[in-house]
Amino acid sequence: MTTGSMLEVPPAGRSARFAPGFGRRVLLTVDTEEEFDWRAPFRRDGYGLSHLAALPRFQAFCEGIGAHPVYLVDWPVVNEPRAVAIIGDAVRRGVADVGVQLHPWVNPPFEEEVSERNSFAGNLPPALEAAKFTALCDAIETAFGTAPMIYRAGRYGLGPHTAELLKQAGIRVDTSVRPLFDYSHQGGPDYSNHPLAPYWADPEGTLLELPVSSTYAGLLSPVGPLIHRVQRHLPTIYSGFSRAGLLERIALTPEGVSRDEALRGIDILLESDLPLLVLSFHSPTLAPGHTPYTRTEADVEALYGWFEAVYAHLAVCGIASCTVAEIIAAAGR
Repeated sequence: MTTGSMLEVPPAGRSARFAPGFGRRVLLTVDTEEEFDWRAPFRRDGYGLSHLAALPRFQAFCEGIGAHPVYLVDWPVVNEPRAVAIIGDAVRRGVADVGVQLHPWVNPPFEEEVSERNSFAGNLPPALEAAKFTALCDAIETAFGTAPMIYRAGRYGLGPHTAELLKQAGIRVDTSVRPLFDYSHQGGPDYSNHPLAPYWADPEGTLLELPVSSTYAGLLSPVGPLIHRVQRHLPTIYSGFSRAGLLERIALTPEGVSRDEALRGIDILLESDLPLLVLSFHSPTLAPGHTPYTRTEADVEALYGWFEAVYAHLAVCGIASCTVAEIIAAAGR
C-alpha cells in the first residue's frame, strides 16, 4: 500500500501496538450530523437540526455510565450555536472529544454535482476534497477552541488522497474504515477484507486507523465477505444463512443491531484479542422520526437501554472507556 492509499488492505506489519498500561478499551463515536431523508436523493438544503435538543440528555447519560463520546461533527452542526454550546461544554470539562466528519454535499465549497457517487468525499477531485475538509477543520477549531485530531469520512468515503490530506492537517487518527462492509455498488469503498484491529494507515506510523468494530458470527464466518458479495445478485442467500444461524454480521451499533447481538459480537471480538472496540451511531437517532432506527419515543428509550446493557457488559469484562488523546499516547512510536 503506497502512502496515501487507505482503500487497499494494509500490508503485514502495520498492526498498532498499545502501551501495556492501556489495557483493552472502548471508544464511542457519534456521527454528529444533520437530519435528512436517508431514502431520498442527496441535496444541499432541506435538512433539519431539531434533534440537537436531545444532546444534553445523551451527554449526561454517557457521563453516568462512564462513556466518553467522540462527537464527529459536520458542517451544519459546527455552524449551529446550540451544538457548539452543548458539545463545547463537554469538551472543556474533559468528558467528551470533538472530531471531524465530512458530508461533502452540505459542506462548502460547492463545486461538484450532488450525486450518490459524490457523497463519498474520497471520490471528489483532490483539491475539492481538500478545500471542503480544510473549511470544516477550520470551523471546528474556531468553534471549539481546539484542533481536531480524529476524522471520519461521511458514509465511510475515504479516497486515494485522503491519508495525505489528513496527515498534512495534523490529524492523528482516522476511523472511516468499516471492515466487512462493501459500498462499491454505490460508488464507495470496499472494506470487506480490511483488518478489524487498529493499524497504521501509512508506512511512517503517523496516521492511526481505528476501524469501526464489526464481526461475523456462525459456522460460515470465514467466508462471510464472499457471501455478502454474492447476495447482491442473490438477495435471499444471506438472509437464509442468517435465519439458520450459520452467518451473522454484527456491527457494534445500536442502529439495527439488538442488544443480544451486540453483546455476542463484543464477546467474539474480545476472544480475538482485539485491543480497542469502536462503537458508532448517528446523532439524529437520539430523537424519534429522523432515522429508521428510532421512529418512536419507545425506540429512543430502547436505544438508551442498549447502551446501558453494552456498557454494563463491558465493565464486567474489564473494558474501560478512553479518550482520543489516550489512544494517541498509547500508540505512539
